[in-house]
Amino acid sequence: MVKLTKIYTRGGDKGQTSLGTGERVSKDNTRVEAYGDVDELNAIIGLARLKAVGKTDDMLSRIQNDLFDLGADLCTPEVENPKYPPLRMVEEQTERLEAEIDSLNAELEPLNSFILPGGSEISAYLHHARTVCRRAERRMVSLSEVEKISDFSITYVNRLSDFLFVLARYENKKGQEDVLWVPGANR
Repeated sequence: MVKLTKIYTRGGDKGQTSLGTGERVSKDNTRVEAYGDVDELNAIIGLARLKAVGKTDDMLSRIQNDLFDLGADLCTPEVENPKYPPLRMVEEQTERLEAEIDSLNAELEPLNSFILPGGSEISAYLHHARTVCRRAERRMVSLSEVEKISDFSITYVNRLSDFLFVLARYENKKGQEDVLWVPGANR
């Protein structure tokens, strides 16, 4: 368990930070950018939870915890014989998301158009979270092209963006309050 007694350390005052292995890197390192995007995503989900109730709040709570797991995974580069076994994402986390997507989607009508982000307040937050999730995914793909990252991390964020889209529709009165895109409407 993590125990924080002092919040500022001055260790980052010159633009560097420590990874989970203790290695010092620049704060604009691709790995740091990736878990920074995951942190931003988690904060937006926290905003959505201000409006969430019942099973939606329960699902988002689990996702926030998963995102801390993902941040821990991303901040710890893979090394041979680590002193402590690192926390890594596992397939079951993605499988849970898939089951939740299927359950929510079963209550929605199929889409006949793309939808615009918005509708209800919670849906707007969820769409915002979805776009940040996609950015985190892109950053993680960039990282994976230069360093090994865990097998299930990219899969998880890819599925999470799908989940956030479906949940946004669900929270728009099961799609009834979705704002549909009308191609060329303002020409």
